[in-house]
Amino acid sequence: MSYNTENIRNIALAGHAGTGKTTLFEALLHAGGTIQTEGSIERGTTQSDTDAQEKERGHSIDSCIASIDRAGCHINLIDTAGYADFRGGTLSALAAVETVAIVVSAGNGIEHGTRRMMEHARERGLARILVVNKIDSDANKLRALVDALRDEFGTECLPVNLPAQDGKHVLDCFFHRDGATDFSSLEEAHQRIIDQVVEINESVMGTYLDAGESSLSPQQLHDAFEQCLREGHLVPICFVSARTGVGVQEWLDIADKLLPNPSEGNAPPFLDTDGDRVIATPDPTLHAIADVFKIVNDPFVGKLGIFRVWQGTIRRDSQLFIDDSRKAFKVGHLFRVNAKQHVEIDHAIPGDIAAIAKVEEIHFDAVLHDSHDEDRIHLAPMHFPQPMFGLALEPRHKGQEQKLSQALLRLAEEDPCFRVEHHKELNETVIRGLSELHLKVMLERMRERYGVEVVTHPPRIAYRETIAGKAEGHHRHKKQTGGAGQFGEVFLRVEPLERGTGFEFVDEVKGGVIPNQFLPAIEKGVRQAMEHGAVAGYPLQDLRVTVYDGKYHPVDSKEVAFISAGKKAFLDAIGKARPVVLEPIVDVEVAIPEANVGDVTGGLAGKRARIMGTDTHRGGELVIKAQAPLAELTDYPTELKAMTGGRGRYSLDLSHYEPVPPPVQKQLSEAWKPKVEDD
Repeated sequence: MSYNTENIRNIALAGHAGTGKTTLFEALLHAGGTIQTEGSIERGTTQSDTDAQEKERGHSIDSCIASIDRAGCHINLIDTAGYADFRGGTLSALAAVETVAIVVSAGNGIEHGTRRMMEHARERGLARILVVNKIDSDANKLRALVDALRDEFGTECLPVNLPAQDGKHVLDCFFHRDGATDFSSLEEAHQRIIDQVVEINESVMGTYLDAGESSLSPQQLHDAFEQCLREGHLVPICFVSARTGVGVQEWLDIADKLLPNPSEGNAPPFLDTDGDRVIATPDPTLHAIADVFKIVNDPFVGKLGIFRVWQGTIRRDSQLFIDDSRKAFKVGHLFRVNAKQHVEIDHAIPGDIAAIAKVEEIHFDAVLHDSHDEDRIHLAPMHFPQPMFGLALEPRHKGQEQKLSQALLRLAEEDPCFRVEHHKELNETVIRGLSELHLKVMLERMRERYGVEVVTHPPRIAYRETIAGKAEGHHRHKKQTGGAGQFGEVFLRVEPLERGTGFEFVDEVKGGVIPNQFLPAIEKGVRQAMEHGAVAGYPLQDLRVTVYDGKYHPVDSKEVAFISAGKKAFLDAIGKARPVVLEPIVDVEVAIPEANVGDVTGGLAGKRARIMGTDTHRGGELVIKAQAPLAELTDYPTELKAMTGGRGRYSLDLSHYEPVPPPVQKQLSEAWKPKVEDD
């Protein structure tokens, strides 16, 4: 099918787990003619849940992309995971779309994931549409849900269609208003949304006031509607039943007629190396620029980089560059990803979502381009939650170390919220994710895909060290071995910096008492000491080191001597500068039934948590916001499950570092001393 950029719609289905996103995805693909038969979650036959873990658990873990072609409109649809544990893939999908369709269950109403996705989409400047699914319900419940959506997210939330005949039909209340609904006056709903749309544009508003609605053309209404979406002035509400198909064709009509195309949406800014904004233009004749928003390691086609084209045209057999690399690669195969199918295509225009295979250098968030005019730009970074849950691991069977390393690399390529760390001082490999469940799924995938089994244990908490005061240090390194000796003497000062600043190295040496060529060696020695810690064996941060005096010998002074002198002078100063151990403090959000609030807040208080506030939402759900030391939350998933009967949910994000209580510092320091003495 032939189409241009104006015919493309890029839409992500998002929302809380269990709202029916995957079933709606199937229904839309079937209604749009992409698939002949709708799959079933229960039978494990859906287009999007193809991974063994997804089939076993009955919910999405990864995002899935498919397209629909109907009457000149090409819709790229992305089904995303609802569980917060897997939101890395969900958030990365937002980098490829103009519109987020946030699915809400008519029975469950507004849930924690609904609020999160509304906020993420708003922050990203994306058009939002609320899709009320499972409308096989009574009209009073649906009416109450619309009121709740407007109370929660603003009066800009307005129905664009309404259910009728107990959810057996939906009626358009934007372009047409004929028919009776179970809900409210169709005329009233029509008037509300028209009034909301026309007030965004002075010219349209003037025409409407002077000559009435009949004087407005469909194009004028579309343009005003699209502007409302882009500026957040309107969040349409529409009704569907993915299970019965009610409202599904009407939803596709809304996507076709009213949702923004790539020329109309808010294009995300690219940044050059100086931090200046560069806006890509959806012109197919300009240099090509695309952003990789998803990596898949496919067992049949190899590594697959899925990207959104922002500017220019990418053609099969053309040459592309990755980021600032000067080495081009040939686009041997260009694919349209259609759920389980990879369909080869000749070219991809602005707004298209496409994929290339077997390019090992490609990575998540890579910028693909065909001109070195674009080799210094990147997409403005997305905010991903910091993976705070950790597991240290090692292969269960000897000889699989290399296989384990490769498997972890592949898994980390696919998930921006899955990290792999290797701690050299402990010879410990640590994986980090968003939750216990997140890590469990990744380990199961590693076993199933790559045949690697591991043994796990809790990792060390990522403590840090710093200083609370100023001090000076000195060391003379002198070594005579019979031949040429070693000599270097260093005087330096240390002082604390603001939390999160990092490290500064300052040269205040006067008169050449230490030649310039030895200053990098002093800094190297300081950095070595910072890496291994001075109080409890954790890296030092947030301090300034100033070298102000020293001595050298014209024959015996060597780089190695000043490395040693710098390291020991630094440790001498640190010992006098009131060193402290810092611990990671995380922002905790716990969503629970209101009946459990006493147990949960009491449990958090016992973990040195500070309660920052609570929000009560309709349906009796309460969200507790707190800050707590990460070290206190090791067993929190099990505890929360026990307190709430499995109904509680929580999320963590790194907030900051702050000093541990003195008893904890003493305990950490004493545990480290025996290791130092053994060394």
